[in-house]
Amino acid sequence: MKRFFWAMMLVIGVLAINPQVIPLAMAADDKKAEDTYDLLRLFGDVFERVRNEYVEEVTDEELIESAINGMLTSLDPHSSFMSSKNFKEMQVQTRGEFGGLGIQVTLDQGLIKVISPIDDTPAFRAGVEAGDIISHLDKEPVLGLTLSQAVDKMRGKVGSDIVLTVLRPEKEPFDITITRAVIKIQSVRSKAFGNVGYMRITQFNEQAKSGVKKAFEVFEKDIGKKMEGVILDLRNNPGGLLDQAISISDIFLEKGEIVSTRSRHAEETQRYNARVGDLAAGLPVVVLINGGSASASEIVAGALQDHERAIILGTKSFGKGSVQTIMPLQRKNAMRLTTSRYYTPSGKSIQAVGIDPDILVEPANVETLKSRTRQRESDLRGALDNTGENGTKEKAKEGKKEAKSEEEKQAELLKKDYQLARALDLIHGLAIFKKQSQK
Repeated sequence: MKRFFWAMMLVIGVLAINPQVIPLAMAADDKKAEDTYDLLRLFGDVFERVRNEYVEEVTDEELIESAINGMLTSLDPHSSFMSSKNFKEMQVQTRGEFGGLGIQVTLDQGLIKVISPIDDTPAFRAGVEAGDIISHLDKEPVLGLTLSQAVDKMRGKVGSDIVLTVLRPEKEPFDITITRAVIKIQSVRSKAFGNVGYMRITQFNEQAKSGVKKAFEVFEKDIGKKMEGVILDLRNNPGGLLDQAISISDIFLEKGEIVSTRSRHAEETQRYNARVGDLAAGLPVVVLINGGSASASEIVAGALQDHERAIILGTKSFGKGSVQTIMPLQRKNAMRLTTSRYYTPSGKSIQAVGIDPDILVEPANVETLKSRTRQRESDLRGALDNTGENGTKEKAKEGKKEAKSEEEKQAELLKKDYQLARALDLIHGLAIFKKQSQK
């Protein structure tokens, strides 16, 4: 601290030796610098008083880290200081494996807001939902904690429990007990729904691009030339790595801008463009989004929407359109600093606005209504038999219930997932229209 003080005094002394050599045009800058030195001296004064007079002893490291974190978190919800431990954990997380509960969170008016739970994690299985507000951790209020401090409390020994007190609209506050576990992220899952390829990206980590390419290889093998289209499910995907979002957008685009990032300095604007090659070969693409789709998810949805390459279906996305740069610091620490904003190809900022779906579909459960029994042609006395191709096929299908098991599972899934069901209907409808147009 003394060295810091004398270094400032030396700078001030050098400027004061010969004031005649300082151009008048620099007077305003000098006044600004002098104000900055005064503020730094104020910080030094507060630091020394806390260090010597606070009711309990606090280490210099704790005070400095808290001061830095306070400076960063006061800027926006996504800037923060990372200790060497947190920095190391963040690096592990982007590789797709880490310890914790399996939720992406942010600060909202001093409380913890869930951006989205990650598929097949303890939080997801316990019923945590996007938009939930966490007010207490193990009965202790989170109000007053920084985001980093709250995240640290949610981390812990694998196998240990934590109680989250959750606030959810139109419900009384309730507790959820979650057992911490090692979180292994399989970023891309895929399956075939008939002739439609479905892939879900849970997070844009280092495995995302390769996962999407592998999904297309599976579709080529299982569906082949019969494929009618692709559903890209980005619901509850909290984002991740920018380069992965750009690469996955490029997979579906032949040309044009994918996204631009703009900082406070115009000369630092960066634009990312697609290269030739559409793995979906021009087939219809439907992208599913909701309020848990954030950041990198919104880049992909915005790029495909602006280029009219996909139909966006679901509900409005989260609206995180800012870019955070991880900057390594001394002592293996780092800081996450918001450095620019994302803009879609049409020039729209995602920040606090999000992506509006082309087709608004709210989540719902599908219930089949029972209708009164009606007679069909086949029930009439003396009705003619169907001796054509259709009749043969119907009889051939009898006794093959076992072969339908996967179809039955998918049918049950679609009853619970109304948005996915509508996406499949849309792909099927476009395929039928295309066939009719070709005829």
